[in-house]
Formats: sequence, C-alpha cells, structure tokens
Amino acid sequence: MRICFQKHTIEGRLPVLDEAYRRHFGQVARSGTQVEIRTLPPETYGADTPDGLVRYGAVEALFASYFAWSAGQAGSSGFDAFIIGASQDPGLAEARALASIPVLGYGETAFHLAAMTGRSFGVVGFIPELEEPIRENIERYGLLPKLRGFEYLDLGREVVIEALRGAPDAFLTAFGKAADRVTAAHAEVIIPGEGLPNEILWAAGVTSHAGAAILDVDGALIKAAELLADLRQLGSLQMSSNGYRSRRPPDQALGHLLAVFRPAGAGH
Repeated sequence: MRICFQKHTIEGRLPVLDEAYRRHFGQVARSGTQVEIRTLPPETYGADTPDGLVRYGAVEALFASYFAWSAGQAGSSGFDAFIIGASQDPGLAEARALASIPVLGYGETAFHLAAMTGRSFGVVGFIPELEEPIRENIERYGLLPKLRGFEYLDLGREVVIEALRGAPDAFLTAFGKAADRVTAAHAEVIIPGEGLPNEILWAAGVTSHAGAAILDVDGALIKAAELLADLRQLGSLQMSSNGYRSRRPPDQALGHLLAVFRPAGAGH
C-alpha cells in the first residue's frame, strides 16, 4: 500500500522534524505500507517553518489549490490514499473532487475520532489565527457541541522552534499549562492544533494530560488511510460518484487538465 502525506513544511529546513516524521510513520504504519512525505516547493518561503504564512486566508487559498492538485496527481500515480497534514484542512473538498482515492484531512479526521472516543474535545495549538477556520470546519462537520475550546501556547512559535531543534522542555511546559485550561473546561480528548506540536508530543511520548487523552493525529491519519484504502480494495466502501463534487470526467481529460494546471515548482 502507498500513502501520500502532504505537509506545509519544506524538507531539510528542520532535520529533527524530518526525522521525527519518518520515524513516526515507520512505527505506526503496518508492514508493507509505504508513506511518501511531500512538502512545499523550497522557494515557497525562506523561514524554518510556514507559520508566518498560514495565518492568512489568502495564503491558505494558494496552498489549498496546490494540495488539491497534488491529490489529483497522487490518485493517478498509483497511490492508495492521500493525506492533507494541515489542521485547517486546506483544499480538502477540492482534493476529493480531483482524486480517485480516499483523501483525509488532519482536522476532519482528528475531530471525528475525538468525537468517537470522548464526549468532548479541546484544541491546543500555537497559531491563534487558525482558530477561526478550524472552528468553522468543526461547525461544518457537525461537531461544535463537543468542542470545549481553543488554547494557545505562551511564546508559541519560540518554544515550538526550540523543541524542533532538539530542546523540547519549554514547549512541554507551555503545552501543559494550555492543556490545563482545556481539561478544566472538561475536555476528554486534546487535539494538537497543528502538525508540529503533534510531532513534538509524539517524540516525547506524551499521550495524556490530567486524565484527558492526547490524540496523535498524524499517526491516526496513517491508520485511517490504511483502513479506507483496505475498505475500497475489499469493495466494502467505494468512492461515491453521485453528485456534482463527486462526478469525475474521463481520466484522459482530467489528466490533461492536471498537466495544464500543474503548479510552478511542483516536484511530482
């Protein structure tokens, strides 16, 4: 089985993070599953991480287009599932329209799994501007009654970058304080608000706080992708073609358009 995992980050900017993803997926994926990690083109930004850009809806619109194209390309290149590893699920609906394979989003998967395993959940992240689109998504997914709130880390970016450079103590302290606030609001499941904190927590072996479970969203995405791909191969759950957003043009026509609209700098 082949799974394509699309990230906001750029390979090589933070080697500790790159290695964390590889080790993480190597441990959670079953034998025989290959996970290809795709990142943004190197010229997209010059910083270590994209958090300075993802705070803007205009930038998310561009990333959404890129992720959707990447999903369509993956669907025609032999992958069995495609994952958008960004918490605000940029391009998720468009990716599903273009891809012939299951497409999963970080936020949608996290919130539904949290709702399945707890009566309530809270989000702890480091980019406050993302609360608005994530809250809108939770409402659209029908899960707003289960939300117990958003909390954000003091000195968020600074402690995240420090952790990604190999010194996680300040991050773990800040995360614990923010997690105290959502557990005080009776959240039973804590969802890392972005992929970077998720990887720091996983690498540190932190899976719960004050009795609340901390969902490893990235690991859950790999397992959910395996499940959906299995169900499709078994004939137990096929891709829908009923409706405007689900109907697909002939493969030749779609392949031609994917080539025409190939984003500048796309590596695949």
